Amino acid sequence: MFRQPLRLLALLALLAATAARADINIGVTLSATGPAASLGIPEKNTIALMPQTIGGQKVNYIVLDDASDTTNAVANARRLVSESKVDVILGSTTTPNSLAMIDVAAESQTPMISMAASARIVEPVDAKRRWIFKTPQNDIMMSLAIASHMAAQGVKTVGFIGFSDAYGEGWYQEFSKVAGSKGLTIVANERYARTDTAVTGQALKIVAAKPDAVLIAASGTPAVLPERALKERGYAGRYYQTHGVANNDFLRVGGKDVDGTLLPSGPVLVAAQLPPSHPVRKSALDYVARYEAAYGKGSVSTFGAHAWDAGLVMQAAAVQALKKAKPGTAEFRAALRDALENVHDIAGAHGIFNMSPTDHLGLDQRARVMVRIESGAWRYEP
Repeated sequence: MFRQPLRLLALLALLAATAARADINIGVTLSATGPAASLGIPEKNTIALMPQTIGGQKVNYIVLDDASDTTNAVANARRLVSESKVDVILGSTTTPNSLAMIDVAAESQTPMISMAASARIVEPVDAKRRWIFKTPQNDIMMSLAIASHMAAQGVKTVGFIGFSDAYGEGWYQEFSKVAGSKGLTIVANERYARTDTAVTGQALKIVAAKPDAVLIAASGTPAVLPERALKERGYAGRYYQTHGVANNDFLRVGGKDVDGTLLPSGPVLVAAQLPPSHPVRKSALDYVARYEAAYGKGSVSTFGAHAWDAGLVMQAAAVQALKKAKPGTAEFRAALRDALENVHDIAGAHGIFNMSPTDHLGLDQRARVMVRIESGAWRYEP
């Protein structure tokens, strides 16, 4: 007499299990603590703004903190693919962490969308990197913006100081490529660790070289250190930073010491100041409105926008992949990877994404502007 209800319960349990397997599981590892926290926190905040369904399928976000550490980033990536069985990985925040995660994504054949800048994350598109995508502008694009601005301002010699890791080295290589074409000579090349508390020796060497301008290739609040040290030692030339400092924590920590600094940035940083004709203005303002509605006026940063753009391209690809396979399967991950390579005309907070089998970023020059720090605020530099 209880057979029919039991069969019904078994059927309901089966349906529930099937529904659970149909969820899209998105793994996220980012640097919410540690030296890169000022980058990772707005990324984490942005994940909370992402849609709960895609193509009618429920989405689960599994968010882990790698504490700005490469070993943690790799461990998180392995945990996400082996335990959480994620369909895609978003992260990590920094270049070293993202580079370290490539093997995990490739071995498990899980698409990964990085929120870090170095072109080496996605280039060349080889057997491993065919699974890797990213949303921040490449260093070469931003290097060209800086070199062009320097040349227009009459700069001839440049002192370079950057992180002693893949971010700093990547920037030195890319800037070196374009410097000569703009008539620039690099007269000093210094490095420091993200966790260093002093750069006295490096600053003295740069001051002694007497460059017309200094380029600081660092990210987040640790990028303030060399600029402050140089000013304390009387360096009065031009200061340039990378798009790795485009957040309000850098302004807060740097204070008056970073006033007058120039840097390339994604359009989102000065979205309201862009001319109405700018192709990214509308989509950038949309992200700004969403983020500030949740976290307060003036809280937006370019790093959260990298996460937002990762979500946008992932959503566009997932809609297409759902037509070919069910989430939770190798077939879905492969279909998602293929769809990411065919993302076209996706208007993000930083630019218009058009990816291809040979371009796993898909941004062009519409994705960058020059910005000046003026009285503790970002100012669009036409």
